[in-house]
Amino acid sequence: MVSRDDFDLPVVDYDFSTTDNVTKLLDQMATAGGFTATKLALAHDILKDMFEQLDDSSSDDGPDQLNWLSFPACLCATGTRGFFVEALKRKRFNVVVTTCGTLDHDIARSFSDYFHGAFELDDVELGEQGLNRLGNVIIPNASYGEIIEKTVMPILQEIDDERRSANPENPWQGFGTVELCWALGDRIDDESSLLHWAAKHRIPIIIPGIYDGSIGAQLFMHRQKARDFNLDLLADQQLLSDLVWTTDSSHALMVGGGISKHHVIWWNQYRGGLDSAVQITTASEHDGSLSGARLKEAISWGKIRADAPQIVVEGDASLLLPLLGASLFAEEQTL
Repeated sequence: MVSRDDFDLPVVDYDFSTTDNVTKLLDQMATAGGFTATKLALAHDILKDMFEQLDDSSSDDGPDQLNWLSFPACLCATGTRGFFVEALKRKRFNVVVTTCGTLDHDIARSFSDYFHGAFELDDVELGEQGLNRLGNVIIPNASYGEIIEKTVMPILQEIDDERRSANPENPWQGFGTVELCWALGDRIDDESSLLHWAAKHRIPIIIPGIYDGSIGAQLFMHRQKARDFNLDLLADQQLLSDLVWTTDSSHALMVGGGISKHHVIWWNQYRGGLDSAVQITTASEHDGSLSGARLKEAISWGKIRADAPQIVVEGDASLLLPLLGASLFAEEQTL
């Protein structure tokens, strides 16, 4: 039963004379009210708690808490990749689920550049010039497919030689996308690469749709030379099972939806659901898509606990993640 006494937090105007950093701005969003601003402030608080609890749970045997991060590849074609890089560098998340395109863009941008463009450009003309448009980002063929093939094919041969030398009888047993990402990251000497930091800290990156992208094509091409080459995708599932069944708590930041979000919530149903969650999305829920599905829907499936702090922030992640990162990472520097 709703009562007037339930509502005791007044709406307060922004005071820009005291707002000299992003953290103070987000603090004021919490009291200013007004739709998405309030949600973003709550998302900040949930993530801050996730990070602090992860530090408290860490021991010599590793953390007793899982902090999941899932996101679509398109953001790694933009400077928003810097949020994910910084988060992995600081070990704020210890399980990552994403798509094959993330590997594509991360590797391509580690060896070449993408460029500013515009949504309104003529796509026919761009195609004739060998220029690919991803929103308002321009990706020349030479900066994508060509550089990926040139870089990845020799690496795959190195991995092949190493695996066969270590285990001639069954070289691909246990070699799933987690091991693939670490093997790639071990060979990328670029601190702006998220694969570099995932490999350095041995943070597992799971790619459920590994064949849906340029890296998947390189894997297929390598198999034309080594017909027994394969990925042990069930090794990824075994790792997720081991993590989920042994952790004390589990939390997630999910950007967008699709296979990445679903993999996170799917595995967490086996432990009774996530203990807290933040989702950023631009999708609406009327069409039944997972991108648009609000987190409370996952409660009915047992994928998020009924009492879990959770919030969906509607907006462009390329705007919201830098705001969250500027505050969360700056706060850590002052501790």
